[in-house]
Amino acid sequence: MNKKETSSDMASLASEVLRNKNSSQVAKSLAASAISQTNTKKQTGAEMETKASNVLKSDKYNTTTQSLAASILSQSNKKRT
Repeated sequence: MNKKETSSDMASLASEVLRNKNSSQVAKSLAASAISQTNTKKQTGAEMETKASNVLKSDKYNTTTQSLAASILSQSNKKRT
């Protein structure tokens, strides 16, 4: 079990993404996942791991979206990765 959780800085960034009407659906999805892992022991699910991994492999996403993806992956289930 991974005991990492979303930092307060990353949670703030995720909150900004969710409130921004111009944020992509991918960014909002990652942001929601990051926020759901704030102050909890929840881990990233397999589907979200795949989405975050795909974001990091692509050059079409901005640094904010990539930062959220990296945070999500850092909280993944180590047995699955």
